[in-house]
Amino acid sequence: MDGERRGWRACVLSGAVFAVCMAGTTLPTPLYPLYQGKFGFSELTVTVVYAMYAFGVIGVLLLVGNASDAVGRRPVLLCGLGLAAASAVCFLCATGLGWLYAGRLLSGLSAGLFTGAATAYVMELAPGGGASRATFVATAANMGGLGCGPLLSGLLAQYADWPLYLPFLTHLVLVAGSAVVLLRLAETVRERKPLRTVRPQSPALPPQVRAVFAPAAIASFAGFALFGVFTSVSPEFLAESLHVDNHAVSGLVVALAFFASTGGQLAVGPVGVRRSLPLGCAGLLAGLALLAGALRWELMSLVVLSALVGGVGQGLAFRGALSEIAGASPEHQRAAVISTLFVVAYAGISVPVIGVGLLTGPIGLEGAGLVFIACMAVLVSTAAVYLVRRSAVARA
Repeated sequence: MDGERRGWRACVLSGAVFAVCMAGTTLPTPLYPLYQGKFGFSELTVTVVYAMYAFGVIGVLLLVGNASDAVGRRPVLLCGLGLAAASAVCFLCATGLGWLYAGRLLSGLSAGLFTGAATAYVMELAPGGGASRATFVATAANMGGLGCGPLLSGLLAQYADWPLYLPFLTHLVLVAGSAVVLLRLAETVRERKPLRTVRPQSPALPPQVRAVFAPAAIASFAGFALFGVFTSVSPEFLAESLHVDNHAVSGLVVALAFFASTGGQLAVGPVGVRRSLPLGCAGLLAGLALLAGALRWELMSLVVLSALVGGVGQGLAFRGALSEIAGASPEHQRAAVISTLFVVAYAGISVPVIGVGLLTGPIGLEGAGLVFIACMAVLVSTAAVYLVRRSAVARA
């Protein structure tokens, strides 16, 4: 019993380290209007600054996404914490747009190292037979951390001094504490190899994973794209269209989507992994429809509802996808396969978000948002149809 308790304590502590790293990636979200006022850049520039993070994540996942399978989980995660600290320093030193690009890129490199390695680490530290609970800890740490970032920075920016500095100083303290915790946790990779054995990986998949990967990847892409639009342009939409200038409110609206995602992940247990993907797709479609209504009629209530409903849908779909893919993956390739799923997911954060930024100039934020919603609705509907047909074939 004591061994099981120690195992769950280590699992939760590693999840807390995961959450701290991910919180840093969304920390600037409510601050973008302040940076726009300070440096005078456009909405398109905001989306490009935001997308630099996704480019960093994808680059790391493709180049060294399997590094922790070789050199161990802890060395990779410590390196990720170092990059998170460097990102915070860039924002603290920001005197122009270049610092923001560098900070977001370093943040993406940090998250890229963490996503596959930390997810696998949390699951491996859990006691035997606790795979389902460990998957929830990993995904909740990911999404919960992403939600805590804008909530923390929004509160500090609104109600404390130094709004462009105090959030990042706070995160530096949390990163330092996380490094201490990580050094006390055990390594889970038994046969470690030299760093020179790590090679860039193409997004290839083992044969046993391919059947479940397509719908999981489509749903993950659409869910992360919805979050990408929320975190990059919603503060500006709230300020310009709804005249909400409170940074804490702006951060809270973004945080609600990520916290709702955590709730959706928790619901996978009673719902079941197989049903969570199609139900998640339905939730994403409902969230997209509510977001369209929010853009069309400029209603705060619909913004909040779209965050909650879309977040629950994303959580259901993403945890279901992660559970199926992790379960179908060979143990020695698990982190690499998880990294491949995250490549698709983070492509959803970058490409559609930049598209929205490009369209905002000629057709406005409302028009750009509606085009984005239509495209994502087609993708989610495609995944849902595929899942329904696969279920019908399995029953037959």
